[in-house]
Amino acid sequence: MTDISELIQELQTAIKDNVIEKKIGIAFSGGVDSTLLAKLCSDLNYDVTLLTIGFENSHDILFSKKINDIMKLPHQIHEIEKNSFDEISSKIKSKIKTDNLSWNENCIAFYYVSQLAKKHNLTTVVTANGIDELFCGYNAYRDVISQGAKAVQELMDTKLENETKMMKAVNSITSEFDVTLIQPFLSERFINHAKKIPIGEKIQNSEDLIRKHIIRHAAKDVGVSEISANQRKKALQYGSKIHKALIKSR
Repeated sequence: MTDISELIQELQTAIKDNVIEKKIGIAFSGGVDSTLLAKLCSDLNYDVTLLTIGFENSHDILFSKKINDIMKLPHQIHEIEKNSFDEISSKIKSKIKTDNLSWNENCIAFYYVSQLAKKHNLTTVVTANGIDELFCGYNAYRDVISQGAKAVQELMDTKLENETKMMKAVNSITSEFDVTLIQPFLSERFINHAKKIPIGEKIQNSEDLIRKHIIRHAAKDVGVSEISANQRKKALQYGSKIHKALIKSR
């Protein structure tokens, strides 16, 4: 059994080693990953502002408000306007030059996050990217778990490579606002530590709808509410309704 306190220490170290600026924004949905990141950063005495984007009444806006009613951190929300969405999404697609839907959706989402950060004089935004890849957060891990640990590891490596490349594209978009995105959980040291944690402590079987079990335990241990710690994954592009809007605009 992995020592959860050691995992928490590695999470903290990843933040301290990679987030130099003390006044930061955190891309925040209220889910376990972003809430764990926010709680750790707050406990490490960073000056934290939560940043949430989405269409009106989207899951992320509603759920992030609910979770921050408990956390009580400064929280800024931007509601995406339908009449400007198509123009912005087209501009981003032409800039990153890919038809990869996930890349386009994430670049759009972080465009709005960075715009919100700029509005509130924040130049650094920290994200929890990497946790889903390293701790089997995606449904794709359910599809391969029956093939054994090696198949899971191969998928993990593919996911990590894609995420790293995608975040470079995202940063090319956010630089328009002089905002830097930092992903401490994609640092080499943290990746190496996370890969040593047994697969069975991340995902149990092909029917495991929750996944990321050890991360959820760590979140509870540092004081994240059970409402957030037990929340099933909802990717940024779905929770914000960006995916729905982008499909509709095609």
